[in-house]
Formats: sequence, structure tokens, C-alpha cells
Amino acid sequence: MGRKVATRDSRIAEIAKKQYGVVSLDQLRRLGLSSKAVRSRVDAGRLHRVHRGVYAVGHLALSFEGRCMAAVLAVGRGSARPGSILDHWGAAVSHRSAAVLWELLPIADDSVDLVVAGVGGRARRDGIRLHRSRTLVVGDVTLRQAVPVTTPARTIADLRLALTAGRAGSVSARELRKAVRQADVLGLPLGVGHRGDRTRSDLEQEFLRLCRRHRLPRPEVNVPIGPYLVDFIWKDRKLIVETDSYLYHRGKLAFQEDRERDLDLRRRGYDVIRLSERQIDDESARVAETLVAVLSAS
Repeated sequence: MGRKVATRDSRIAEIAKKQYGVVSLDQLRRLGLSSKAVRSRVDAGRLHRVHRGVYAVGHLALSFEGRCMAAVLAVGRGSARPGSILDHWGAAVSHRSAAVLWELLPIADDSVDLVVAGVGGRARRDGIRLHRSRTLVVGDVTLRQAVPVTTPARTIADLRLALTAGRAGSVSARELRKAVRQADVLGLPLGVGHRGDRTRSDLEQEFLRLCRRHRLPRPEVNVPIGPYLVDFIWKDRKLIVETDSYLYHRGKLAFQEDRERDLDLRRRGYDVIRLSERQIDDESARVAETLVAVLSAS
């Protein structure tokens, strides 16, 4: 009897090792453990409850990957049947948590974002942000360090949609730009139609949203003035706004060129306001107040 228990415990350890220290109740039952046997291991401190039906083996000091796997096991199935990654696990890490797994963003909190196919069925769980999707297909899910996760392309698409809709699991506009930049640096595929770094266009879209929110007159976008293509212009007020992302305006040479450009535009009769990503994202009210004052005085 003792040998059988030791063998089962070693098999539990093998499964847990592959899953960053966690196992599901279904997996334990497939090993032949009864409910009483599971409870006895919980009482003895060999299993520790993470979610309903999910246990950490030996201790609760889980890594981020361990928390992701625990969430997948709690919401999905961990099926023994062969099939696609999505069919096998029934859920995948998504949104910000997927961006963390792909090393696009830092960890923000203790919650794990998961996506499942369909629109209903699963109850809410503490520590899990559950996203239901009608459009999730098997090709949207892959493995990253043995963790089921949405592909880079699907991850960025989900973050864009969540940001636009103001949904749970969203990131700030600046974080989204950072994630896209990092994906480009790492060479991760972002799908058909991605034109490399989208920092400039995303920053411009965020500025236009700022104008709409604060009911500013809509400027013209990407307008040629002499040899220059300016980001935004109110021609009747002779006002130009340039939006500076780190990618497009870094380094001593770029700094000098920007100043020469601004001086030449002023010689042509235009006022020039240069705004950073942080100002557009975090100080929108102050930016709008400044623009209102300048436009009113023009």
C-alpha cells in the first residue's frame, strides 16, 4: 500500500513539474486518487488549494507561469484527449497576461486574463479575469513555455479591442504602443496588415480622441507645409501640433532636427506645440486646456 501511495505521489510530482507546480482535480482522479485521498494530502500539506479543483503541489509559492497554469486548469479542462491546444486545454492565457508571457509588458497585478470560446457557461473565479469570445479559433492559441496562450497577433488584437471598448483586461494607450514596439523588436508575428512599428499612427489616433473628448475643432492630419509633413494643423489658426514618440524622436540628431524644423515653421507664420506620449496619455486635460487657450487667442 505504501509503495502504491509513493508511486502516485511521484506521478503527481511529474505532472506538477510540467505545469509549474500545479495539478487539477481531474488529473488527480485520472491517477486513481479518490476524494478522500485528495483531502488527506491537503490535510497533510502536500496539496494546497489555489482555485476550486486546482492544487499547488508542495507549496503555494507559484511563479507567474504557475498562476497562469492554475487559472487555465480552473477554467479549462486539461483534457487527456488529443487535439488542438485550445481543444486540449479549453482556455488560454490572453490580454495583458498573454502580453506578460510574451515579454511585451511587465506584470501589473495578481489577476490572470483567460479567454474561452463562446459567450457563457463558466462562473467567475477570484484572481481570474475571464474573457468570452465568439471569434476565438484554434489558430489563435499556441504554447509559450508550455503554457496555452493567445498568439502575439491575437494578443495585440485583444488589447486593442479592450482599450477601445474600455473593457476589463485592457491596457493604457501608452502600454499598447510599448507592447507593439516590443513585439517588433522581438520579431514576433503580428498578422497580415501589420506594417511594422505602429507607434506613430497609434499616437496620432490617441491625440484625435483627445480632441473629440474635449470638443476641440478637428485638425487636419499629416499635412505638407513646405518641405515638412506636420502631424496636426489648424490652418485658419496657424497652429501646428507635433506628437513625439520615443521611437521617432530619440537621439541628439533628431532633437536638433526637430528644433530646426520648428524654427522654420515659425518663420512661415505657424505656432508649434510639441507633445510627448506621456502628456497625451496622462495629462490630456492639461493639454486640452492649453490648446483651447492658444486656439482662442489665434
